[in-house]
Amino acid sequence: MSGTTLWWPTCAAVAWLAAGGAEGEEPIYDEARVPPYTLPDPLQLANGSRVRDAETWDNERRPELLKLFETHVYGRSPAPPAWVPFDVVESSADALGGLATRKQIVFDPTGHRGHLEVDMLLYLPNAAHGPVPVFLALNFEGNACICDDPTIRLPRSWMREGNGVVDHRATEALRGVETRHWQVEQVLSRGYGIATIYYGDIDPDFDDGFQNGIHPFFYRAGQTAPEADEWGSIGAWAYGLSRALDVLEHDPKVDAKRVAVLGHSRLGKTALWAGAQDERFALVISNNSGCGGAALSRRCFGETVGRINRAFPHWFCDNFSEYNENEAALPVDQHELIALIAPRPVYVASAEEDKWADPRGEFLAALGADPVYRLLGTDGLPAREMPAVNEPVHGTIGYHIRSGGHEVAPYDWEQYLAFADRHLQR
Repeated sequence: MSGTTLWWPTCAAVAWLAAGGAEGEEPIYDEARVPPYTLPDPLQLANGSRVRDAETWDNERRPELLKLFETHVYGRSPAPPAWVPFDVVESSADALGGLATRKQIVFDPTGHRGHLEVDMLLYLPNAAHGPVPVFLALNFEGNACICDDPTIRLPRSWMREGNGVVDHRATEALRGVETRHWQVEQVLSRGYGIATIYYGDIDPDFDDGFQNGIHPFFYRAGQTAPEADEWGSIGAWAYGLSRALDVLEHDPKVDAKRVAVLGHSRLGKTALWAGAQDERFALVISNNSGCGGAALSRRCFGETVGRINRAFPHWFCDNFSEYNENEAALPVDQHELIALIAPRPVYVASAEEDKWADPRGEFLAALGADPVYRLLGTDGLPAREMPAVNEPVHGTIGYHIRSGGHEVAPYDWEQYLAFADRHLQR
């Protein structure tokens, strides 16, 4: 995740606002301008009664909330296939100077070999004795970007250049451009594996009418686009992460019950939605995910529902646009998305300069999920007030706001590894 890639998700929206935006108004960056709001209670059932035990949460409230997010925000995704075809196309036990075993795997998330080729890069630490926990994350510029390894396959699918949409193939210049933001050798030296997939292999990140990625393989006869309550690109990327976990379950050197799903920016939104839907993910990490991710929609701070839907109409289901400048009508808010991950550990990270992503709104969403985590017997979030910059809090819900801007920084990885040591290491 180089400076170029990490900045274009935010800069695209900022450029759109500079052109006037739909509202012709500047975004809210002043707490005094945040509108009054009331958050929906994650522990109140649709019939008005309150959840008081884990059984009611698991069997009634959790399915209710999941359905609401499917219908109104991310869209329904297809059922998982019975089998995900995959091939290990390259393997080396002497990668990165002998530190790791590298595997390059091609799989088809549709469940039908030959429909869609997705490349997954997997590094496993050679010093490990037995199956290891793994960090799984999508990337913005192809698998070769995460470290300086000349053998990694370059993407063959759609790619973005700057803020414009183009169709070109990756070049050698992308190798290792995101090394600082992935910390691969540090992750491996701490006893974890790391797996990554270029998100464009699953679905291209522009409004193409859902014709060039995974969606057409699931259309009914005569269907040409998802229905209003069916998956957008975030749903598709999350679906791809779950299919990657299907593949990892077949590797004897991977402990598939200890896989952490991680994402930054739009891919942080994706990681949260993947973790909410797929309870096999043992730990979920959101890095600067903002609106539609960890930040509360009702605060209307920085990026709003209306702004994100107009700038990126392909990310969410069409129903989500009903809440443009109408956040109070949403039947859910993002603290309930985080609550859907309970009781599994979840980490929400913000950056001091990333006002667009609303750091306070991200903290408040984590705090809003705390009652569910405590109901289910965990310590939840060990803070009632937003912590100071660079002073992380680690419970079953973790949170930090660090100095700096919109990126995955080495400081973030230090916290994620410490959090994973607490929750994933035996």
